[in-house]
Amino acid sequence: MQCTPVASVQCIGSKCRTHQTNLVAFSDGVTALVDKGRVTDVIYLDLGKGFDPVPHDILVSKLERHGFNGRTTWWIRNWLDGRTQRLVVNGSMSKWRPVTSGIPQGSVLGPALFNIFVGDMDSGIKCTLRKFADNTKLCGVGVLIDEKLNMSQQCALAAQKANCVLGCIKRGVTSRLREVILPLYSALVRPHLEYCIRLWGPQYRRDMELLERVQRRATKLIRGLEHLSYEDRLRELGLFSLEKRRLQGDLIAAYQYLKGPTGKMVRDCLSGGVVTGQGGMGLS
Repeated sequence: MQCTPVASVQCIGSKCRTHQTNLVAFSDGVTALVDKGRVTDVIYLDLGKGFDPVPHDILVSKLERHGFNGRTTWWIRNWLDGRTQRLVVNGSMSKWRPVTSGIPQGSVLGPALFNIFVGDMDSGIKCTLRKFADNTKLCGVGVLIDEKLNMSQQCALAAQKANCVLGCIKRGVTSRLREVILPLYSALVRPHLEYCIRLWGPQYRRDMELLERVQRRATKLIRGLEHLSYEDRLRELGLFSLEKRRLQGDLIAAYQYLKGPTGKMVRDCLSGGVVTGQGGMGLS
C-alpha cells in the first residue's frame, strides 16, 4: 500500500510533543529572525471546538489520499457512522438526526484522525507554521512575550494569577495544617508559576523575586511555620525554591532532548557532537 506521510508539525497525541515543546520551537525560530533584524508577523488560528466540526466525508477522502486501502477506510467510516443526536429544550425534544461530523474524543484513534484532517493545512503556504491541537501559528498558547522577547509581562501575569488563587485559598479554607495547605498550593497555585516555564523562565532578578514571593506567602500560611525564615520553611516542608525547581526542570528537559523519543542518546544539534553512553552524557 502506497502511503503519503502525514505532516509532522502537528503536536497532539504524542508523548514527546507538548505545549512547552511547541512554544520553545516557535520562540527559537522567532529569536533567530529577530537576531537577523528581520520583521516577524504571527497569525493565530483557533478551530472552534476542534474535533467536533470535522466532516466525516472529507476526513475519509483525506484518508484515501494518504493511501489507506478500502477496508481500512470502510472500518473507520463504520466507527464514525451510526451516531445520532437530538436537542432537548424545556422538555421538548427534536427528532433524532444522524451525526455527520465530529471525531469521538477520549479515544486512541481520535487524535490520529484529527492530525490527518488538519495535516494539509500548510499546503501551498510559504511560511513557518506550527500547530498544537486545534491551535495554529502562522509565521502562545497562553504565554506573553513583548517585541523585544522580554518575559517580564508573563512573569507578572503568572504571579498575579497564582496570588489570586492563593488568596481564594486563604479566604475560603479555615484550616492552616500543612496536610491541607501544601497539597492545595501544589495543585492549584504552583502550576501557574511553572506552566511552560522552560520558555519564559525569568531573566531578571526582580522577576525571579516576584515569582518566589508567591511561594514565600504560601508557606507562611502554614500553622507553626510563620516565624521561621523562608529557607527554614522550605527545609521543614521538604520543598525546593522555585529557582532550584527551574534549574532541575532545565536539566531534565535537556536530558530528555538529548536522549530523544527513542530512548537512545542522539546527535546534539547545538554542538554537532554525538551524545554517547547510557549512564553518563559525553560529547564526542
